[in-house]
Amino acid sequence: MIMPAGKPLLLPANPKFIAASLVLALLANMLLGLTGQAWLPDVLAVVLVFWTVYQPRRVGMVIAFLLGLALDVHESALLGQNALSYVCISYMAIFIHRRIQWFPLREQTLQVLPLFVAAAALEWTTRLIVQDAWPHWSQLLAPLLQTALWPLLGAVLLAPQRRPFERDNIRPL
Repeated sequence: MIMPAGKPLLLPANPKFIAASLVLALLANMLLGLTGQAWLPDVLAVVLVFWTVYQPRRVGMVIAFLLGLALDVHESALLGQNALSYVCISYMAIFIHRRIQWFPLREQTLQVLPLFVAAAALEWTTRLIVQDAWPHWSQLLAPLLQTALWPLLGAVLLAPQRRPFERDNIRPL
């Protein structure tokens, strides 16, 4: 892939950092789930989509499925409800991961908004079919908040990759 002009080269992502960020996002989702508020964003979905876009060979649908099952067990939800949503959002992120990297983080929000809306719609449909529960209007805010979190979490998660490996005044890279 040809890099856009003026875009800095990134260091490889540390697998331990990826795993730690996914575990922290899972814990944040578990803590937010304890409040019982339906409008809160799904932090794990944002981090999962981010790593699926930027590291598709390390984070993919299998990890999305396992994290979804862990969240299903924690929430005592229908087993596979979150897993299905995360696998679908991971698949869609893999599908657009090359195109989305051409844009800066702020402009990527328009690219990831349909992913979060589709994942929320899939989760609502599953809940409607199985539990006969209509989604509340406040649940429509969650995909918008997830999209608003994208630039912030993206800057935090890309920060370790932007630091120079070895500072050298001779080499331009």
